[in-house]
Amino acid sequence: MGLSAVLSVVLLFAGIILVLKAVRMVPQGYEWTVERFGRYTHTMEPGLHFLIPIVYGVGRKINMMEQVMDVPSQDVITKDNAVVKVDGVVYFQVLDAAKAAYEVATLEIAILNLVMTNIRTAIGSMDLDESLSKRDEINAKVLVAVDQATHPWGVKVNRIELKDIQPPRDLVDSMARQMKAEREKRANILEAEGHRQSEILRAEGEKQAAILEAEGKREAAFREAEARERLAEAEAKATQLVSDAIAGGNVNAINYFVAQKYIEAFKALAEAPNQKFVMMPMEATGVIGSLAGIAELAKHALGPEALERQGAARTMPPPSPRPGG
Repeated sequence: MGLSAVLSVVLLFAGIILVLKAVRMVPQGYEWTVERFGRYTHTMEPGLHFLIPIVYGVGRKINMMEQVMDVPSQDVITKDNAVVKVDGVVYFQVLDAAKAAYEVATLEIAILNLVMTNIRTAIGSMDLDESLSKRDEINAKVLVAVDQATHPWGVKVNRIELKDIQPPRDLVDSMARQMKAEREKRANILEAEGHRQSEILRAEGEKQAAILEAEGKREAAFREAEARERLAEAEAKATQLVSDAIAGGNVNAINYFVAQKYIEAFKALAEAPNQKFVMMPMEATGVIGSLAGIAELAKHALGPEALERQGAARTMPPPSPRPGG
């Protein structure tokens, strides 16, 4: 093989290499920076590009997709001097490839340090209870601070989430005891409130029952008094009639009145619940005299015509027997 043949092969390989160096294909989701003799000139977007070999070259290959980065666990001291272990996760995206390539040396390390520093700052300004219960507030504070700090680097921090906040074991036990005591206190308060409510309801029921009972007694007393009043009016009217009869000259009316009271008194004595057998002397002539007075009153009330009819009936002869009777 001669010298010309070797030179031709060398030139062929050199041409192939120059063509490969000139043709650049940027994949989707990435952007490449272009440098001319080491100085940034422009950025190549996804697609096919041609560069002049030796004069232009690819500087940095920047991932433009949203990326996820874990924040390692670190010890953080809260405002009340409690030590907690905190870790998290960061979601960020490069918006300007040139700034991300040339404004900061190591983008991921810079973002990670910013996040860890701001987490310590946010939790250090809170008590332990606040840091455990206000995780969303901590995430918002850290996100605002880190996003502002990374803006000159052409980076947009979308989300920062704290995955876990672990207080010491003794603090966890103390918090568990405190929670148990709070629940027992709440249960005792609710039980006492229930007893109080039941006592109030029972007292209200007894009050209503007493009011109804008093109303019933008052109504019964009113009815009883009304009955006694009517009975007294009837007795007064009867007494007035008897008095009028006596004033009219009818002495037998007194016998009727006395006999009525006498019989009523004897009836009440006989119907007493503690008396099973009553034995007492009684003059029969007094009662017979009273009955005679009652008869005289009846005759006086019936009038002369009734007495004549009664006398005629007494003097009428008995009927004669029928033949063959």
